[in-house]
Amino acid sequence: MGQIYEAHKSLQEHTMREQTDWVRYPELAAELMISGHPMELMDGDAGHVPLTWISSLLDKVIKKLGNKKVFVLSVLGVQSSGKSTMLNAMFGLQFAVSAGRCTKGAFMQLIKVSEEIKTDFQFDYVLVVDTEGLRALELADTNLHHDNELATFVVGLGNMTLINIFGENPADMQDVLQIVVQAFMRMKKVKLSPSCVFVHQNVTDVAAAEKNMDGRRRLQEKLDEMAQLDAKEQVCDAEFFSDVIAFDVQTDVKYFAQLWEGSPPMAPPNPGYTESVQDLKNFILSKASQSAGITLSQFQSKIHDLWNALLNENFVFSFKNTLEIAVYRKLEVQYGNWTWTLRSNMLTIENQLHIEIENGKLDKVELSYLYHKMSKTYEEIKKDMTIYFDDKRNKEMLVQWKGRFENKIKEFHDEQVREVKRKLDEVIQQRSACKKLDNKKTEFENKLLQKSKELAHQLKDKARDEEELKKQFNSVWKVCVKEITASIKPIEDINLEEDQSTILQDLGFEWSLIAESKNNGNYKNISELGDYIHYVSFTRPERWVSAVKERLGFGSETQHMPHGGTGTDQIPHS
Repeated sequence: MGQIYEAHKSLQEHTMREQTDWVRYPELAAELMISGHPMELMDGDAGHVPLTWISSLLDKVIKKLGNKKVFVLSVLGVQSSGKSTMLNAMFGLQFAVSAGRCTKGAFMQLIKVSEEIKTDFQFDYVLVVDTEGLRALELADTNLHHDNELATFVVGLGNMTLINIFGENPADMQDVLQIVVQAFMRMKKVKLSPSCVFVHQNVTDVAAAEKNMDGRRRLQEKLDEMAQLDAKEQVCDAEFFSDVIAFDVQTDVKYFAQLWEGSPPMAPPNPGYTESVQDLKNFILSKASQSAGITLSQFQSKIHDLWNALLNENFVFSFKNTLEIAVYRKLEVQYGNWTWTLRSNMLTIENQLHIEIENGKLDKVELSYLYHKMSKTYEEIKKDMTIYFDDKRNKEMLVQWKGRFENKIKEFHDEQVREVKRKLDEVIQQRSACKKLDNKKTEFENKLLQKSKELAHQLKDKARDEEELKKQFNSVWKVCVKEITASIKPIEDINLEEDQSTILQDLGFEWSLIAESKNNGNYKNISELGDYIHYVSFTRPERWVSAVKERLGFGSETQHMPHGGTGTDQIPHS
């Protein structure tokens, strides 16, 4: 429905004339959303948020409900960790549940706060955002970028995000959260205040909280360390992970028992799971009671701002974690050093060969010769690259970029050689042309000298007749000029009007506008203008223009012409 609406909206000029039902789609979707049906927020197949559709949908919801306040609760976790199951059990929802990838993209659903407890909260609805699982096998090719982008969008959108983890080890989510933190630091223009709660599912030991306290502390230390590293690189004042995403390791980590008591399919539900869900719900509501929530219009703007910021931030999402980004940045610095070494050596070679060409010692430069001159430096850089990529400290991370940077260095080396070859060929060509011109000049000077002597000898008896001498000289001079210019290509007629139209269209002026200006008489042909001075801007126009016009002999009457006028009738023709 959203795709059909956006397709029609993009062709609005054509479709608005025809009365179709597509304009009612947002209203129908708003009614479904208000009645409790989940609406797609992010297209899972395309990995795209249809902003036009979402904006129109929320406009209709605001029109029907008013600009109500909502508390946005989102959930994030790896695939098949029980995210949708937990939300369904907690709020009585009907998000799709099954083994594998059943949720695609992100879905939002409105839940009204009941009248009995409404006085305890500053908002009217809870807006639940359910998302697809991370680390999906179906998205193996684009997994990393897709997961990081989705996680950043979901965490940034929610007032609170439930980080769902299957088991006791949060390692899978640790890397994603590092990328989310760095993305938030880079997106400084988007004002966000997210918080998160870790939910460990399928934990059988009721004493897990006490036993895993050391592990939780280590997790927080790791996240704090990465947040400080990010803050240093992004010139941000954050010192801890909690400065970017609100998180307390003592209270914001929950452990759930497994859903089934025994082995499915005949196993009954585990009462401990239900109790854990209820405890988590009470915890969420107690935290939500301290939040003012956001209005639906603010939520609408937040989606726009966050998604547009994500589209402009491609660099950080391509990495696994913060450490990987730091290693890549060091690699880029080293790559800059390698390229400078190549460029510096190439410039030295270019200067040496340029001097040899100018001195007439070299009249041809072969590519093979340039490659030979560069070979020593290039081989040294290749050895340095091998040593750098084989460094044991970061070898596992560096290996993924080794081939790409080796190709980049080779392409840069080849490009430098070709560029220098082109420059030196131009120098040789110019020198050859100058030499040829000098030879021609000498040849014509000798010819002119010889003809002058012959003419002087012929006219020695008419030396006192000045007019006859001028006449004879002009005749000989015309013949010489004709001989010199015989091989020069004549200047072709220039169609100024056609060139003028082409340039205007290249600058974005529509042909209909140009034609209309011609019909109105506002269009001026450059070839017909005699004075272009009003089309040039100066810092001190009055004094400069009057001085120039006076020097050119145009007179003072042109100084008082209105701006933009051609003044062709006031300028005397020579």
